[in-house]
Amino acid sequence: MEGKGKFNCSKPGRGDCNPSNPQCSPTLLPVKSGSTYRLRIASVASLSSLNFIIQGHKMTVVEADGHYVEPVEVDNLDVYSGESYSVLLKANQDPSRNYWSGVNVRSRVPMTPTGLSILNYVPNPSTKLPVGAPPSSPPWNDFTYSKDLAKKYVALKGVEKPPPLRLDRQLLLLNTQNYINGAIKWAINNISFVPPPTPYLVAMKYNIKGAYDTAPPPESYDATSYNIFLPPPNTNAKAGNGAYVFNLSSVVDVILQNANTLFPNHSEVHPWHMHGHDCWILGYGEGAFDPRKDPQTFNLVNPPLRNTVPLFPYGWTAVRFVADNPGAWLFHCHLEAHLFMGMGIIFAEGIDKVGTIPTSTMGCGLTKGSKY
Repeated sequence: MEGKGKFNCSKPGRGDCNPSNPQCSPTLLPVKSGSTYRLRIASVASLSSLNFIIQGHKMTVVEADGHYVEPVEVDNLDVYSGESYSVLLKANQDPSRNYWSGVNVRSRVPMTPTGLSILNYVPNPSTKLPVGAPPSSPPWNDFTYSKDLAKKYVALKGVEKPPPLRLDRQLLLLNTQNYINGAIKWAINNISFVPPPTPYLVAMKYNIKGAYDTAPPPESYDATSYNIFLPPPNTNAKAGNGAYVFNLSSVVDVILQNANTLFPNHSEVHPWHMHGHDCWILGYGEGAFDPRKDPQTFNLVNPPLRNTVPLFPYGWTAVRFVADNPGAWLFHCHLEAHLFMGMGIIFAEGIDKVGTIPTSTMGCGLTKGSKY
C-alpha cells in the first residue's frame, strides 16, 4: 500500500530488498482515538481483485468512483482494479494498541502475502506492532459474498441523479476466452480487440480510409444456442478493431455477459472500466441474460453511478450511459493482461463536434508525416 510493503528477500535478484530498506516497512495510518477519518481507497492492480480490511474495525462506504452512495457499513471492502471508494473509519477501539490494515487477493488463487499497513493510534510509537495475525478476507472464490456486497451500493438520495428512462440502443456483449493463431485471447462477441496504429479520433475526424475496421462490430450473440457454462464450441476468435458509433446524446444499455473460459468449470471476474463517461449499474444477474425478463429487475430509481463495474463468473452486469461526450472512448476490462489480450471495445459519438486536433498528437499509423 502506498508503494510500500514486504518482499521475499530470499529470492534471487532481490538484492535491493533488505530489512533496513524503508520500502519494506509498512505504511503508517496515524489516527487519534475518538476521531472519524475518511479513507480514500483505490486499486491499480494489474491482475487481481483485492479486498481491504482493518483489524478490529468496521468501515462505512460513502462514495464510489467519485459519486456518493447511501452509507453502507462493511467489515471489509472488495476493490476491483480501476475502482475507487471513500470509507469513514471511526477510531473507536482500544487506544493502547496499534492494528493491522491489510489487502488480500480475491477472485483468483492467492499467490501473494497480505499487503500491510499499520493503523497507528497516536501517541503509540509507530514501531509498536499490532497484536495477532494480519486480518483474513473472505475466501478468494466466495463470489456470492462479492455479489451481495456489490448490490448494496445505491445512489445517495437527493444528491445523485437517476438514469434516463428512455432507451435508444442496447448491446449484448458476450465475454469469452478463445484462441487466435494458437495464442489465448479474450473476445467480445467473438471479436478480439487489436488497437489499430492510427488513433481512432484522428481517423474518424478526418475520415482517414483504412485506419480501422469500419464494419460495425456485432451488437449481440446467439443467446438461444450459446451455453455460457461450457467452453466455447468455436475456440477460435477473430481479431478486429471496429467501433460502436452512437448518435450524440443517445441512451445506451450495455449488457456484459460472462461465460466459461477455454477450460471446463472456470469463469473469471472482469472489472470493466469506461472512459469518457460514467454509467449507472442497473443490475447483476446469474446465468444467461434473458432480454424478456431480466430488464424488469433493473434498478431505475437509485442505481449507483460508476465508471468501473464488476462482471462476475457465469453471470451478467447491466449498465446504462448517455453518449454525450464527443470523442472515441475505450471500454475495457481493467485487468491489464486481459486488455492486451483483446478484452476491449471502442465507443464513439459526436465526432463532428470535436474541434481541431493538435498535430502534436499525431505521428502514428496513417497520420505519420501527414498534415491533417
